[in-house]
Amino acid sequence: MNNYDWIVVGAGITGAAIAYELAKTGFSTLLLEQQQTSENATRYSYGGLAYWSGTTPLTQQLCEEAISRYQNFDFELEAETEFRELDLLLTIAADEDPQTTASLYSHAAIPPRLLNINEACELEPLLNPRAISGALTVKHGHINPAKTTHGYIQAFLRAGGTMEIAQVLNLQTTSSSHKGMKLTGVQTTINTYHTANVVICAGGFSRQLLKLAGINIKLYFTHAEVIETSPVELNLRTLVMPASLQRFHLEAESTKIDELWQYSDTEPVPPILDVGAIQFQDGSLRLGQISRVLTNPNAKVNPEKSQKWLRTNIQQILPKLAHLPGTLHHCLVAFSSDRLPLIGLIPGCEGVYIFSGFSNPLVMIPPLARRFADFVAGKEDEIIPQLSPRRYE
Repeated sequence: MNNYDWIVVGAGITGAAIAYELAKTGFSTLLLEQQQTSENATRYSYGGLAYWSGTTPLTQQLCEEAISRYQNFDFELEAETEFRELDLLLTIAADEDPQTTASLYSHAAIPPRLLNINEACELEPLLNPRAISGALTVKHGHINPAKTTHGYIQAFLRAGGTMEIAQVLNLQTTSSSHKGMKLTGVQTTINTYHTANVVICAGGFSRQLLKLAGINIKLYFTHAEVIETSPVELNLRTLVMPASLQRFHLEAESTKIDELWQYSDTEPVPPILDVGAIQFQDGSLRLGQISRVLTNPNAKVNPEKSQKWLRTNIQQILPKLAHLPGTLHHCLVAFSSDRLPLIGLIPGCEGVYIFSGFSNPLVMIPPLARRFADFVAGKEDEIIPQLSPRRYE
């Protein structure tokens, strides 16, 4: 079968969720993934679910929808997602004022509680008290992102979907009567598939893939680096992250001059490191993360220098974790210029849709994937149009 109602490109959690929802809605759907073993952002995610962090009616509504989905996901997907709640610990640097930092979170649906140094170290005994002036804490959801994605894919296949391991080479188009282009199919390394609709969920590679088809879109990416360890006996009780995340500032600064992204080898802003750590239920840890804005998605990083930078900074916050044996991993993380995802039809490209650029992905993806499938099936939705790429026109 080479004809499908929908083709979904990318089988991270975004593509897996969209494919599942489309197939469940009744569309014949093909899911394409270029790698047999995923090395994408889903694979190396911390797995955090920031239900508490909505600051607008839109994001708060999606957070509430996500909570109810995850509480029933093991049953719905017939999978073990390892869903749980744990304490998030947002560390405040020793040279920062705790009250000022806490005020930055005052608009969240559930504002985190401010802790002094002793309270923070009681909550997380592995923390170095000399490195902080305090911390914020709030209950935080957590899943195993790889297992959840696998659950989505298996549910998609049970719903009648088809999955192929193949690299997408190009989107096939013809001229449209509306002075644009119209999708006719998708060419891969093994076949050409005919479809009227494709949704690009290729994360950080989405921009490059669309560019091959002559489509420019304001979707960007960072190169993220984390260290992953084998299971260890140390017990990290909380999910640790800095209260003042540099990543969001990095993303905002790097998109001010969009023209820089038209070149394949630029670095608009210097790299940053947000020191964090999470321990999964099997005892393994992920430590990170470095974020680099390199406009070449295939750019190489120096793993030795990255490991040294990461471990030196982890030593300051969580010294007992700094020298654990581990492997540095590198992936791309997509983002937009306003921290809202890009979802919907790409202007001037009939049949070509985007679903990418999430700043709070594991929370936002499940409710938005369901809404997207209902929307393209003809159901009215008040949220999907607000996330359209047309908002940048």
